[in-house]
Amino acid sequence: MPPRLNQPSLTPTPLSLALLAALAPLAGTASAADTSLTLNPVVITGSRAEAASFDLPAAIDVLDREQITAGQPRVNASEALLAVPGVVANNRQNYAQDLQISTRGFGARSAFGVRGVKLITDGIPASMPDGQGQAATFNLDVAERMEVLRGPFSAVYGNHSGGVIQLFTREPENRPSVEGGLAVGSYGTTKADLGAQGKAGGLGYVLSTSHFDTDGYRDHSAATRDQAFLKLTGKPDDVSKLSFVVNGLWQHNTQDPLGLSWNSYKSNPRGVDQAAIDYNTRKSIDHLQAGIAYERKFGSDLLQLSTYSGQRSVIQYQSIPRTVQANVRHSGGIIDFDRSFYGFGARYIAVREVAGGKLTTTVGADFDSSTDQRRGYENFVGTTLGVKGRLRRKETDTVESLDPYVQSEWASGNWAVTAGLRHSQVKFKVDDQYVVGVNGNDSGRRDYSKTTPVLGVVYKLNPAVNLYASAARGFETPTLNEMFYSGSGGSFNFGLNPSRSKHLEVGAKAFVGDASRVNLAVFQITTDDELVVDTAIGGRTSYKNAGKTQRQGVELSFDTAWRKDLTSRFAASYLRAIYDEGFRTGSANTLVAAGNLMPGIPRSTVFGDLAWKIRPGLSTAVEGVYRSKVYVEDTNTQTPAPSYAIANLRVTAEQRVGPWRFTEFARLDNLFDRQYVGSVVVGDTNGRYYEGAPGRNGMVGVNARYTW
Repeated sequence: MPPRLNQPSLTPTPLSLALLAALAPLAGTASAADTSLTLNPVVITGSRAEAASFDLPAAIDVLDREQITAGQPRVNASEALLAVPGVVANNRQNYAQDLQISTRGFGARSAFGVRGVKLITDGIPASMPDGQGQAATFNLDVAERMEVLRGPFSAVYGNHSGGVIQLFTREPENRPSVEGGLAVGSYGTTKADLGAQGKAGGLGYVLSTSHFDTDGYRDHSAATRDQAFLKLTGKPDDVSKLSFVVNGLWQHNTQDPLGLSWNSYKSNPRGVDQAAIDYNTRKSIDHLQAGIAYERKFGSDLLQLSTYSGQRSVIQYQSIPRTVQANVRHSGGIIDFDRSFYGFGARYIAVREVAGGKLTTTVGADFDSSTDQRRGYENFVGTTLGVKGRLRRKETDTVESLDPYVQSEWASGNWAVTAGLRHSQVKFKVDDQYVVGVNGNDSGRRDYSKTTPVLGVVYKLNPAVNLYASAARGFETPTLNEMFYSGSGGSFNFGLNPSRSKHLEVGAKAFVGDASRVNLAVFQITTDDELVVDTAIGGRTSYKNAGKTQRQGVELSFDTAWRKDLTSRFAASYLRAIYDEGFRTGSANTLVAAGNLMPGIPRSTVFGDLAWKIRPGLSTAVEGVYRSKVYVEDTNTQTPAPSYAIANLRVTAEQRVGPWRFTEFARLDNLFDRQYVGSVVVGDTNGRYYEGAPGRNGMVGVNARYTW
């Protein structure tokens, strides 16, 4: 018999009610195929040691391999992250600028890349020591799971850890296999991938390569992306493990359509600003990194060591007008840099019996370093635009961070107490090698340091209900890109201070019956010296420190198996993010009033899906997504991106024939062909705030796997 469920009181959106009603007749005729949910996964993020997510005093969600890959092209992490409450992951339809990811509002101001959110892959940072990361380096073809940590416990990851998203890649299996797949979709989109895995002579291996190509939904948004991945694992002895990982991404001549003004978006959401055409705005990326991880058990204790190194090269053609580049301090309209980066980490996890309870203590340190050989050029020669012109910037930028930390959890009976402390030191150094005429010398340095404590308590009300409370302090330094210009003189802005935040959270986690789990978190975050856009003129953006800000919110998730063949997920969040103090900004000294909403942050987000296993090997699911309106700049006077609700449909199938396994998927997104703004460019002085999302679009894919 299906489990009896004691469903909590929820307030679904009209869209989710309509979807459930439409599928109710189908649910009544479903077969009794076997479907299971992992309601209490073991996680690493947050505790650093393995722990059941149910027992942690933190908001943490896990996306397993099926949730990441089933019915998905596996191109962007946003495909899976939209099911996590408190996380906004926007596919900007602009592969030159990467995804736009924020957790509880941290990272929402980012114009490109990911800031305010720590990205990690297999324990190796995908974020640089200044806090900027690239989600495009996540290789979803080899993903085993993603762990998403929000709230106070993110602070134990140091600088720019308003949230943590950690990707874990699959481990090799004993039986070797090879597989390949092909997916095609709207707007000339194709993706082909080939992989192999297995073990031979004690050596495990996972190999993967893929090619992605799209014409893009918007004009001037074509992109290609090639990815490659290699993982080797071995066991030097019975108590140790060694792994070696190489990850590469190559993305050349990716077109950048820029944002649109409101009137331009309304008249043609697929359009492009003329400046993007005139200057042929585009970006090329070459990224390659490798890492080694070693761990060894000493009885119940564990030693973990890791080191990594990599190279990233970027050349980007912007639309900065020639008149703006006449400024002697301007770096031109072309960004060109070669970055080398490396780091290492070490931690020791000790488990002891203390005072009638279990004490787990982690002591460790992380060191990260990046060095950019950065150049800037004019993006014109004579009257020809969009070509490399005169050198206007040449410098070496270095960022280093050193973070020792300690974290302990003591658990006894119905109580568990966790406390942690991390001391972060982040050092910026600029060696200006372009000192020409009155341009001046922008060489200099700025050091930041901060100790971030965290405390959490769990009370087990009964075996099915845990209550918790947690508190922490966090901080966020400016990134190199935010320090490049000051609003007044145009020189390097060493005067920026780090933003400092206080996080408070209370929550409950509960198992409902045998097949459901509910998570609820209520939080408040106050921040001093919030980093905000000061001026953005002709593509050159400067930042400043504002006063106090406040974030207050609620997050709810509900996962259940209504029957063995019918499951659903529901995630909702409410976030009130405001400027708690007024401040002035921009060249016009414009007043931003206290109480204004912070831009780029929707107040409400809702996700829900209902999956039906029609019979063994054939499943279908319907998804609903809702986002409230989003303000685009600090004064809240420009037209906000309106709220929207969309529905998606996916179908997956699987067949097994001897050693072969075949899988197919088809998905249809934006079923009702809504026109909506999928993401915004915060604070764009040109008024190009809006990035349109596709109407009804689809994709189909096939995969074949042979196992020996």
